[in-house]
Amino acid sequence: MKYYIEITLIENSDINLFSLWSKVFQQIHLGLVEMQDEQSRVPIGLSFPEYVTGEKYSLLGGKLRLLAKDEVTLSQFNATKWLSRLSDYVHCTSIRPVPEKLIGHAIYQREQPKTNKERLTRRYVKRHDVDYDSALKCYSKMDQKTISTPFIRLKSLSGGNEFCLWIKKTVATESSGMAFSSYGLSTVSTVPEF
Repeated sequence: MKYYIEITLIENSDINLFSLWSKVFQQIHLGLVEMQDEQSRVPIGLSFPEYVTGEKYSLLGGKLRLLAKDEVTLSQFNATKWLSRLSDYVHCTSIRPVPEKLIGHAIYQREQPKTNKERLTRRYVKRHDVDYDSALKCYSKMDQKTISTPFIRLKSLSGGNEFCLWIKKTVATESSGMAFSSYGLSTVSTVPEF
């Protein structure tokens, strides 16, 4: 990853940061979907430079970086086009080279915690031919747990359902991989931290 664009979310009285993340990320996701190859891989990775990890909760902050191996990839993505309807709420830098001096590397990946037994029960009913009460028994001993990973609430354009995209950060010792999902996330590919 040699080049990046930094997007700063500007919250104001019209919209809070949580809602703004939903709108911005939805647009970024749509742009990345258009860049997918035959294996559904994307050459752009995302980084959250203000990501804060806490014991009880974590925060994404108010900045997003799109990183790629070359300027051409970021030019083809055209972040300004995808975020044009949000121009009052975001500031997008031009394409810049990644600094030589790095803090390190990180992996930003999607986390899918199993926390809601009612949702899991409904899913089980749909996938297995059983009634709700029988499915609920499968999850009756499950403890309700709190997840400290931050998330962005999104709406599936294919199914219309709202869901939480939980984003987990893991510090990495060295650079690896160059392929990301249509969310700009990966379980193995790193992005530089600076």
